Amino acid sequence: MKMWPARTLKPLLWKIKGAYCLSTVSLNPPPTSTLAYRCNASCAGKRKSWTKPTGFDTGLTTYNSLTKQKEPLILAQEGIATWYSCGPTVYDHAHLGHACSYVRFDILQRILSKVFGITVIHAMVITDIDDKIIRRSLEENISPTVLARIYEEDFKNDMLALKFFPFLFEVIPPAVYLRVTENVPQIVAYIEQIIQNGHAYSTKQGDVYFDIQSIRERYGKLTGSGDATTEPGESEKRDARDFALWKSSKPQEPFWTSPWGNGRPGWHIECSTVASSVFGNQLDIHSGGIDLAFPHHENEIAQCEAYHQCDQWGNYFLHSGHLHLKGSTEKMSKSLKNYITIKDFLQFYSANEFRMFCLLTKYRSAIDYSDASMIEARSSLATIDTFTHDAQAYMRGHLQCQAVQEGSLFERLEETKASVRKALADDFDTPRAIGAIMNLVYHGNRHLQPITKPDGSPRSPAVFGAMLSYIREAFEVLGVDLLDRKESQIEDSSGTLQNVVEQLARFRSEVRAFALAPVESAPGEPVPARPKPRPDRLPLLQACDVLRKDLAPLGVLIKDRGTNSTWEISQTRSADQDK
Repeated sequence: MKMWPARTLKPLLWKIKGAYCLSTVSLNPPPTSTLAYRCNASCAGKRKSWTKPTGFDTGLTTYNSLTKQKEPLILAQEGIATWYSCGPTVYDHAHLGHACSYVRFDILQRILSKVFGITVIHAMVITDIDDKIIRRSLEENISPTVLARIYEEDFKNDMLALKFFPFLFEVIPPAVYLRVTENVPQIVAYIEQIIQNGHAYSTKQGDVYFDIQSIRERYGKLTGSGDATTEPGESEKRDARDFALWKSSKPQEPFWTSPWGNGRPGWHIECSTVASSVFGNQLDIHSGGIDLAFPHHENEIAQCEAYHQCDQWGNYFLHSGHLHLKGSTEKMSKSLKNYITIKDFLQFYSANEFRMFCLLTKYRSAIDYSDASMIEARSSLATIDTFTHDAQAYMRGHLQCQAVQEGSLFERLEETKASVRKALADDFDTPRAIGAIMNLVYHGNRHLQPITKPDGSPRSPAVFGAMLSYIREAFEVLGVDLLDRKESQIEDSSGTLQNVVEQLARFRSEVRAFALAPVESAPGEPVPARPKPRPDRLPLLQACDVLRKDLAPLGVLIKDRGTNSTWEISQTRSADQDK
């Protein structure tokens, strides 16, 4: 997956009076008069908790964490949604809780683009420097940069693994990934402007803090003012709620130069800077896990509105619910050591099954992970697969049924299409949409009850073809592959591999048997208890042994039993080699 650094994002989209123009990104804002010209209508007048945006009404509603209720989804530009999401902090393997959040928002973006024709411009930041990364790098005795790159690539591979067919059913990558370490100069400039606007201050120790008192009641749009998050050594803060924009360097930590001394960015400022560098002073949609609402997203809002001097920077904040292990009230978390890695999960269940698992609950609801919930998802896919098999058999004339009520099924198909679209337009209600499709499958199955003898009833294959086409298309939109294209490819390649290994093993056995042929005893000489192979054939025997050893790491295990040999392809060994 290609990484596009921030410096290549030129020109980028900037909104001016509800329209887009091409402009080179600059983190030095224009004069106040120009800024007032560029800000949307919500930037002027008395502040409100949320101002309904002006622009293109999509006809959808979505739950907005800023208002704690469903709101009409209105975009600044017709047919375009700007979307920013917080990416991973790359210090360890991604787990199933991460996968759940990313898959859920992938589903939402697919719905917007493939159902409602909206182009989603999605940017994500990779946090490749922070306390956890530094701590882990010291433990592993490698540089923070190397550690971050290892787990960044691991994360991207995990996202690719949550798919069934290349570029079609994977978690669709953002238009751009941006690393924090490649945007430090922009972050420094961003902090300088916040200080100039009167919303941050530096300390003698070289730290910079956001000044909560400078925005007063405007802080806390998502969750309220929140509790103090004072850390050791933060005695210079004016308010316990003030948070770090820049942290002075400590021994054994990487650092960058700044007007306040050597140091590194705070956690929250990285997202504000990157989102502003890509989308300017107004963002349509911001997403992330519900655990990020406070303090991370709360502080992002404060920083962006202080920088842009605007009263409403992000119009919609969407949060996904936590993933819990069944019976636990705690979210799946590395710190709690109650997580399952994506790689481990995919040893037992497929990406198809996990996506169905996510579709069966609302994206913003907490979700319990258990074998029972995964079996439910697997069962739903099996039901659809059975219907597909029977419908195709009926269409081929291999399944005899009573007369099909064709008109009734066509009518139900149209009702299903309308119900699914209505559900998806209502805060992306995938459980209701899946329920409507499963209801269509149920009624289709009722018409496919086999009979022993043909009764002369007219056949109606076309309606089942229409139903199958719609069901496949609907699930393809949601990222579920009902055609099992990857599995069929794996089966085909696996069959070819086995044939190749079979021929190779047979050839090796013949060579080995020839090499092991003993030296013939002269007439009258006793036959030795353990005949020795001919000395001139020992190189052949050694070559056979080398081949056996070389194939083992590739997952082909050959076991020699006397002059005979057996072989097998080790799935576990092959999977390990792919990691």
